[in-house]
Amino acid sequence: MPLSIAQSNTVPLRSVTQILAAMLCFALVDALAKSLSLRYPANEVTFFRMIFGLFPAFAMSLQSSKPLMQRLMNLDIKAQTLRAITLLCALGLFFAGLPYVPLSEAVAIVYSETIFVIVLAPLLLKETLRRRDAGAAAIGFMGVLLVVRPTSDQTSWLGPVLLILSAIFGALSILQIKRLRASDDSSVTVLYFTMIGAIVSGFSLMFAWKTPTLDSLAILALVGVLAGTGQLLMTMAFRRADASALAPYNYTSIVWAAIFGYVAWGETVGAVSLAGILLIVGSSIMVAIRRKQADGPIV
Repeated sequence: MPLSIAQSNTVPLRSVTQILAAMLCFALVDALAKSLSLRYPANEVTFFRMIFGLFPAFAMSLQSSKPLMQRLMNLDIKAQTLRAITLLCALGLFFAGLPYVPLSEAVAIVYSETIFVIVLAPLLLKETLRRRDAGAAAIGFMGVLLVVRPTSDQTSWLGPVLLILSAIFGALSILQIKRLRASDDSSVTVLYFTMIGAIVSGFSLMFAWKTPTLDSLAILALVGVLAGTGQLLMTMAFRRADASALAPYNYTSIVWAAIFGYVAWGETVGAVSLAGILLIVGSSIMVAIRRKQADGPIV
């Protein structure tokens, strides 16, 4: 998640490199998670992603000179817990929907969380719905419909519905970030989310569990480490650059997803799906640019 945002309009090359590397890490996580979700329950994949993600999250939280326990005790626990639960739901639903939808389309659908933020912010945060944001949301929803392409076949709905729910919970977690205290340490926020996620998903193993092979366990560990590394790289990138300036680079993960989907499963992106993906990405970038112009730099 973003930390401090630089005031300069120039995007440092280091930040661009870091955000691109982060997106590659996240795309690898998505591809590996899809291969695992075809064999193991989504809650189990989520659990191992959290357990092994604790290591890079813990390393990230040690970068500050202040004692870790002190920073944990100073967190707004109620707000942080609600944010962690909504983000955990988003992650679990994403893993659950991956087996049913081509990887690039799944990633694109989840990126529509920006659209749901526009819709939900006036309801939950009493923010004003600006006309341009409403227009961008409408364009984004058109893109989602093109990617999902509703049909009368009920079996084709399961994956898209799970992924859209994932995007909604992702939007709720983004809105909850705005309710966190400004003094809450961002790296400790990541660690707290990972700890809560490990605990909650650990309890879910009572309902669905399949003992992983050693090879699968190694992949599960890699998922957690890559996810944590991607989060660390993203955090470092946002320390030196404006989040809206880096927004276009976030969507390179869709390109990687298309490549990995084609190599691993022979998935191809049709013209209609591609048009939908471009609408989702374009509307999200429009919102990021518009908010930067309207609100100015955030420190």
